[in-house]
Amino acid sequence: MKNPKIAIIGLGYVGLPLAVAFSKHYKVIGYDVNQNRINQIQTGNDTTLEIAPEELIVIQQNNPNNTGLICTTNENDIKDCNIFIITVPTPVDKNNGPDLTALIGASKTVAQYLKNDDVVIYESTVYPGATEEVCVPVLETQSGLTHNQHFFTGYSPERVNPGDKVRTVTHILKVTSGSNPTIAEKVDQLYKTIITAGTFKVSSIKVAEATKVIENCQRDVNIAFVNELSKIFNRLGIETHEVLEAASTKWNFLKFTPGLVGGHCIGVDPYYLAQKAQEVGYHPEIILAARRLNDGMGSYIATETIKTMVKKGINCNNSKVLIMGFTFKENCPDVRNTRVIDMITELNKYHLNLSIYDPLANPQEVKTEYGIDLINQIPTQYFDAIIIAVGHNQFKTMDILSFKNTSNAVIIDVKSILDKHLSDFRL
Repeated sequence: MKNPKIAIIGLGYVGLPLAVAFSKHYKVIGYDVNQNRINQIQTGNDTTLEIAPEELIVIQQNNPNNTGLICTTNENDIKDCNIFIITVPTPVDKNNGPDLTALIGASKTVAQYLKNDDVVIYESTVYPGATEEVCVPVLETQSGLTHNQHFFTGYSPERVNPGDKVRTVTHILKVTSGSNPTIAEKVDQLYKTIITAGTFKVSSIKVAEATKVIENCQRDVNIAFVNELSKIFNRLGIETHEVLEAASTKWNFLKFTPGLVGGHCIGVDPYYLAQKAQEVGYHPEIILAARRLNDGMGSYIATETIKTMVKKGINCNNSKVLIMGFTFKENCPDVRNTRVIDMITELNKYHLNLSIYDPLANPQEVKTEYGIDLINQIPTQYFDAIIIAVGHNQFKTMDILSFKNTSNAVIIDVKSILDKHLSDFRL
């Protein structure tokens, strides 16, 4: 693609690492509607912890070889770009239906600046058909241009793994596609300049969209399976992780572990595929069953906590309970769609005195999003029950047993980070 000038729309977990990678080869405009986010990035502070401060500072300095990154909330700054890559969130609504508000909004913004031969590439996770059925009409209507005549589109699903410092964006193989064969090749070649792991070009945008959504559906189904095994084995008095370890000695056994399933991908994407399936007259059974089981794990853990406390003679009313971890996964500050909230909601029914501790999550964000007071400092009080909900590395080096009010206090090890004889219950 000759002389690309790239605009990245959305500078979150996906957009910022992508913008940084491209800015080492091209001039990149990073656009986001959140002024606070832009201010943080400009001072080298990436609150997602994906990009190191020193790298952010260097990449934003003026570079004579026409590379580098400019971050802005002024949409007029993207007017001279000819490649627009949209990386905004695609969550679900309160009924678990696809919420494409941000995607449509980003498409409207880009459409104002579309010119002949421009290419719009989507990375946001959607159901098969969304790019051409939802986004393209917005681009055409707002710009007055015709798709595949005046402007073109591509789809290359993000595969970011938040908190992973090994499989970063350039080290994950990239699926690419375009609205016609020529554009597909151009999109593929563009990503080849930054993706050291290589690219995989598919025949259509719909195939690329379907590829991403089933990746997370597959993980969701497999985790639901081991979550169900955990429920069964706990009733049978069998150690789930010991069973999984033994079973994994067979070469073709898939290694998954039980736990809470949240976040912006695995806990969301299956609903996108389910919605589209229902639109075409098919009611998915396995996908939705897995979602129901995984969505119920927070409540299950809370109930098992109460049962364990009662068995040990602990009066639940106003007892002190410490929940360790609030983010949706370990070693990551992302609290979007965390399922720890389900556990908290259920525990609150028993009039417990809850303390929520997470050294990585932003207390203000948690308060705004969930109405919960979070502590970032190591607790100094003692507790009747301790629930290790997230497996942060910091927790693995802490003396968690020192938080116990008495020797009788309950330890619920959701992530199995302690020796099994030290906990009263674990998945």
